[in-house]
Order: sequence, then structure tokens, then C-alpha cells
Amino acid sequence: MHVDALIEFLAGLERNNNRPWFVWNKPAYDILREEFLELVADVAARVARFDAGIGTIDPKKAVFRIYRDTRFARDKAPYKTQFSAAIGDRSKRGQAPGYYFHIDHAGVLMAGGGIYRPEPQILLAIRRHIAAKPALLTRALADRRFAQTYGGLADEDALSRPPKGFAADLPHIDAIRQRHFFAILDTDLARHLPQDLAADLAGHFRDLLPLMRWLRGAVAGATA
Repeated sequence: MHVDALIEFLAGLERNNNRPWFVWNKPAYDILREEFLELVADVAARVARFDAGIGTIDPKKAVFRIYRDTRFARDKAPYKTQFSAAIGDRSKRGQAPGYYFHIDHAGVLMAGGGIYRPEPQILLAIRRHIAAKPALLTRALADRRFAQTYGGLADEDALSRPPKGFAADLPHIDAIRQRHFFAILDTDLARHLPQDLAADLAGHFRDLLPLMRWLRGAVAGATA
């Protein structure tokens, strides 16, 4: 993956987010997309060596479209300014955890995973799992590799109070208040470009494995 060329392309798209610019630069986009597909295939193959739970990954289905759905958006810019991919079962979006990464126009790599915007029954199942078996979450969060790399669950869009039916003094009540269950890290590729990006990404995802296994156990009953 020619990351410098990708960042340059995305930076140009950020400044000129319109169809004429994109059409003019479509040949460069096509080359970069093919390279990104190869990167996703490489990463998925590496992840499968330590996590058989991800199943078979089709890179073309794992990569998100660059075209934005602007039908109900105030921002009518037609294109995303990042290349992104989700490594997991896309047919179970909102029901099963997956790995995720993107590279944006500023050269920032965001990598991590978990489950984002879970469906209501999945969200309830995860919260009940935490309340019933708090030690399992304690163990996952205390894993040395996970803790060193991610520090814990991302705190995004959490409830200000415990959800209905959950006492405020329950262990891990802060986790129970979450609407999403994922961990994420940022790396500035513009300043530090790894020699082997696929290996770095696979390493980040390996460190996420305790959370992924815990989440699969948490949602197992709800998706059975």
C-alpha cells in the first residue's frame, strides 16, 4: 500500500469534495483502492491465524464505499475522505463484533474493533452479561496486551445514568452505561509510517482478542 499516495489523494479530496475533481482523479483512486483491497486481504489472512471466529473474509465486501449517502444529511459532500474496512461478518452488522480500521486525509490510522451500535436485544444481552458475570469483563480488560494497547473500552455516547433495570452499584456500571462496546487507537502515519502496515494492523487486532472473545460470549445467547 502506497500510504503516502493515499494520504495525498484523500487530502486533495478533502479540499475538493466534488464530482468533477473525483472523476478527474478516478484513475489514481482505482489504483489506490486495489492496493487497499490487497492490504485488507493481507490483514484478514493474518488475523485468521489467531482468530478463527472471523470466518472467511471477502475484501470487496469488507471495504466500505467511498461514496456518501447524502439523502438525509446536512453535509452534501459526495465522498468520504477516508479508506475504511471492517473485518468480520458484515451480514451481522450490529449483532457481532468485528475489527475495523481506516486511514483518513490527515494520515491518521484508526484501528480497533468491537461492536458499534448493537441492536437493542444485543445491547441488552451484553449489559446483562456484564451484570451476571462481571469477573469475565474484569479479566478481559486486565489482559496485559489489551490494556497496554487500548487502555480500556472507548467511552463514547454513554448514558449519563444506569439503564433501567440495572442498579448504580453494580460492578462495571460504567461499562453497562455504554451504548457501544469497542476499543480504538490512533496512529499518525504521516509522522510514523511502519515498514509493514499489515503486520502492525494484525498486531493491534491481536491485542484486541480478549475483548472480541468476551463480546462473542456476551452476545451468544441473544443470537442463538
